[in-house]
Amino acid sequence: MEKLWGGRFQKNTSSLMEDFNSSIEFDSKLYEYDILGSIAHASMLGKVGIISKDEAKEIVKALKEIKLDIESGNVEFKTEHEDIHMNIEVLLTEKIGDTGKKLHTARSRNDQVALDVRMYARDQVEEIIGLLKEWLETLIEISEKNIDVIMPGYTHLQRAQAILFSHNIMAYAQMAKRDIERLKSWLSIHNVLPLGSGALSGTTFPIDRQMIANMLGFDQICMNSIDGVSDRDFIIDFLGNASVGMMHLSRMCEELIIWSSQEFHFVEMDDQYSTGSSMMPQKKNPDAAELVRGKTARVYGDLINILTLMKGLPLAYNKDMQEDKECLFDGAETWIKCIKIMIPMVKTMKICDKNMENAAKGGFTNATDFADYLVKKGMAFRDAHKVTGEIVHYCIEKNINIEDVDIDKFKEFNSIIEEDLYDFIDIKNCCELRNSIGGTSSNQVLKSIEEMKKYIEKI
Repeated sequence: MEKLWGGRFQKNTSSLMEDFNSSIEFDSKLYEYDILGSIAHASMLGKVGIISKDEAKEIVKALKEIKLDIESGNVEFKTEHEDIHMNIEVLLTEKIGDTGKKLHTARSRNDQVALDVRMYARDQVEEIIGLLKEWLETLIEISEKNIDVIMPGYTHLQRAQAILFSHNIMAYAQMAKRDIERLKSWLSIHNVLPLGSGALSGTTFPIDRQMIANMLGFDQICMNSIDGVSDRDFIIDFLGNASVGMMHLSRMCEELIIWSSQEFHFVEMDDQYSTGSSMMPQKKNPDAAELVRGKTARVYGDLINILTLMKGLPLAYNKDMQEDKECLFDGAETWIKCIKIMIPMVKTMKICDKNMENAAKGGFTNATDFADYLVKKGMAFRDAHKVTGEIVHYCIEKNINIEDVDIDKFKEFNSIIEEDLYDFIDIKNCCELRNSIGGTSSNQVLKSIEEMKKYIEKI
């Protein structure tokens, strides 16, 4: 079959090369963007007089019909046409003849593909912002429902201080907010029109790039034609954002996996988002959370893929860049799937509040509060730290909690200790007294929730 670019070739492409060179197997999902871009390009060509207005209308009408044919399943893309761009151009020419051949005037596949992929990425960004908004709302809902639940906070996975479960959950809300802000930044940086760059040096035709930018919703026009066709920063930044976003989900999943173990039993995952064992009848595995954790590595791989792909490429376009799409598609689809499963998984999990509180009462999570008490009585913090450590050592030897020590015994360690200590180191007060901005008191958590609700309204 004669190629659209085959004028200077004397031999047919080998079947092996046809298959190796073709990208239609994966870039066919860009058909909608390719058609939208072509409609805008044809409309512009007609407006500025590069082709007649009637020819432009005929091309636009045919492209819309092709889109409907594709969506109806009436089109079979062919490997010999290499990619989605050539496949659609062949369909157009078959439908309207020589007029279809005029569409590619003042355009290269290089700026065409840059346009299509950028439009795809932009749509994914907008969808993910919407999903992250829903994820934020879910985290707020969980926090509000469990505002007073006390749990141990951890450092080094060792019990550290008593915190509110809601405070822990709202930490993930802050992460999701940053994920949204990064994606909004992506839009401000990368919503740039590359079409009109030609193969690498622009075009001799009097095209109207601003018209195309307006039609396709771009905020800016790429001001360097070489950069327009060779830039893939927008994919790298997207996958960088996806990697950070997936890392946030994975960290939460790690906690949920640990918390759902019998050793912790802080939460229990709903049956809908768990699986069993083929051998062990008693098992209930948090597989949804484990899969999110596992798929994070996959998205990291997509980022490394594109970074490695681009690191040694000279300007401008190189065929290597055909490999940019699969990592973008995979990264976007994986991130979307993971957010979608996280929302109902977290909404339906059971919070084992008594187990959390009992755990917070053990492990001397009020030891820092004990030291703070001594400081408030006038002792230097380092001295208070030492006295408290000695009391903790005593409690470990006696297998008791700090609050179980008799006041007379406390006074043996230091005479400034009074009965008011017991209120100060009460596990609930340990949370409520931490009322500094961003602290774990219910007052601060509620403020955080209200601020996040206001943020969501502005998204």
